[in-house]
Amino acid sequence: MKVLFVNPEFPDTYWSFRHALPFERKRCAFPPLGLLTVSALLPKSWERRLVDLNVRPLKSATIQWADIVFVTGMLVQKESVHEVVRRCKQQGKRVVLGGPYVTTTIEDLPAVDHIFRGEAETTLPQFIEDLERGQTKRTYQAAERPPLATTPVADFSLADMKHYSAMSVQYSRGCPFNCEFCDIIEIYGRVPRTKSNQQMLAEFDALLRLGWRGTVFIVDDNFIGNKKNVRRLLPALTEWQQKNGHPFSLLTEASVNLADDEELLAEMQRAGFRRVFLGIETPVEESLKEAQKSQNRGNLLDSVKRIQSYGMEVMAGFIVGFDNDPEDIFERQIKFIRESAIPLAMVGLLTALPDTQLWRRLEKEGRLLGESSGNNTNCSLNFVPKMDAARLVEGYKSIMRTIYKPNEYYQRALESLRRTTQKDSEPTGLDTIGALAAFSRLAIKLGLLDRERKEFWRFLRRTVRFHPNQFSQSMRLAAMGYHFRKLNEAYGE
Repeated sequence: MKVLFVNPEFPDTYWSFRHALPFERKRCAFPPLGLLTVSALLPKSWERRLVDLNVRPLKSATIQWADIVFVTGMLVQKESVHEVVRRCKQQGKRVVLGGPYVTTTIEDLPAVDHIFRGEAETTLPQFIEDLERGQTKRTYQAAERPPLATTPVADFSLADMKHYSAMSVQYSRGCPFNCEFCDIIEIYGRVPRTKSNQQMLAEFDALLRLGWRGTVFIVDDNFIGNKKNVRRLLPALTEWQQKNGHPFSLLTEASVNLADDEELLAEMQRAGFRRVFLGIETPVEESLKEAQKSQNRGNLLDSVKRIQSYGMEVMAGFIVGFDNDPEDIFERQIKFIRESAIPLAMVGLLTALPDTQLWRRLEKEGRLLGESSGNNTNCSLNFVPKMDAARLVEGYKSIMRTIYKPNEYYQRALESLRRTTQKDSEPTGLDTIGALAAFSRLAIKLGLLDRERKEFWRFLRRTVRFHPNQFSQSMRLAAMGYHFRKLNEAYGE
């Protein structure tokens, strides 16, 4: 069999980093880990090709080459999913569709041959058997959530690594918490399942053999969901990093209660974690209770500072649009983001994702307006909020206009650098020539051509004076700030 894997295009969002990537000469932030994992589950004799539409276009000749096309997608990719399927079916190809969008959507799915709902470790082998017998079904529904012991090392060699700014691995699926708006617990459950230490080290070995150096994103929705197993993993990761000369800078997502465990923070620092994304959502206690966000307790500013004190830059998600949001929520979010020194603050409007607790509640209350686009930064609402909708959207825009003004953003970036000082330099994957070329592109774009160039040079001078050992991190933050400003101009003005 000749199998073609297609990763649909992402729109311009927080996670696309589309306006920052060109400084590094990269085309996409992360490879499609789901498709790389599916590839590893297929028979070794099958031929494989990957087309990531975020990296290169899908040519008709490539579709023609394939016997079967595997397409995945998140809700935010649904328009591109439909277009890819249309083109493949137009050429008479057998199309298999899976991923989070298929698993949770309530809309009509594109006319494909086979749909996979849930995790594929058990259903994909069944499909291969059915295919050999000529007795395939249209829908394959995972009967249970499989242990990750059955998950193979992803087929990383399928991805053209030079186009990506980071590689991705997965340690766990599921989260023990019960946030009302979250679809992760609906898809993966509330009992976090993890891979073994041996599995994780095998994936790190595979990336190292392929020549990867720099950022590795552990894509778990809550890396510390199973703290017992994480405590066993971290010393093994530390030993591996030391043995191999610290080739990877680690990034992950975690719940805010990470700040309560200083022993765990110290272990993560030793293992090479440099950044962590937190779901802070809101500084308003009543809104956190509404969202059933029990893990965000205590002084959230202190929690952020504690994590930063272990050398980890904090990125975070924030939400406006809760029923209990007060009239001054926009000013309170700005104040919190400013005081927490979180440069990369993803602020979005509350959205009701399909089959979440929030979806079901709003449906019962008659407040749903339809399925979400999956993009909570484009000023669209799929439910009737308690606050006047026009005021909510305008208030959201005011947050974005404020926090990504260059002087505001650069000040947070400088304070973040001050709080996250580390003894060792961060591995970047760039050699000296590559780093100089990236800086030259950044200096020309932000220091010469951009209307806010004075703020860039002011930031650069203060970085050189106060944080010379974090120069590469500061330039990465400058590039990210540019991305968010462009995103704001597209959606927030």
